[in-house]
Amino acid sequence: MENTFFCCQIDFATPEADQALMIRNEILRKPLQLSFDPEDIEDEWDSIHLGIFLSDHTMIGTLILKPVSPEIVKMRQVAISNDWQGKGIGKLLVTYSEDFAAKLGYSRIELHARSTAIPFYTSLQYEIIGDVFLEVGIEHVKMVKNLT
Repeated sequence: MENTFFCCQIDFATPEADQALMIRNEILRKPLQLSFDPEDIEDEWDSIHLGIFLSDHTMIGTLILKPVSPEIVKMRQVAISNDWQGKGIGKLLVTYSEDFAAKLGYSRIELHARSTAIPFYTSLQYEIIGDVFLEVGIEHVKMVKNLT
């Protein structure tokens, strides 16, 4: 049987939000020997949490859209489960998030890409703005994409 996927918004402080946090921790934090501070999680209450799921409702990826201004949203914490990386799942989720943000009236997405993720975002027409900087101890660049 071929897998089918669906994306949707995840409500804050729900079991799905806990699943998303587990994926984010496994993919983004543990490799850097970092853990989440409860205050960091509390500060995400006003963000838009999105997930990508298998047809059986198993979450396999997540990301956050943080409103910056009425026109700009910042994509954060993009994480795809290890077993699903390199299979187009991230592209499906990011594309969904762009459509979702545009429907909410945002005209631009910004993000801080780890150096290893630059080719992924470049393939989705994100552009590098500015110089390399350190965030959580690793190199990042700011990238942007206009949605209109």
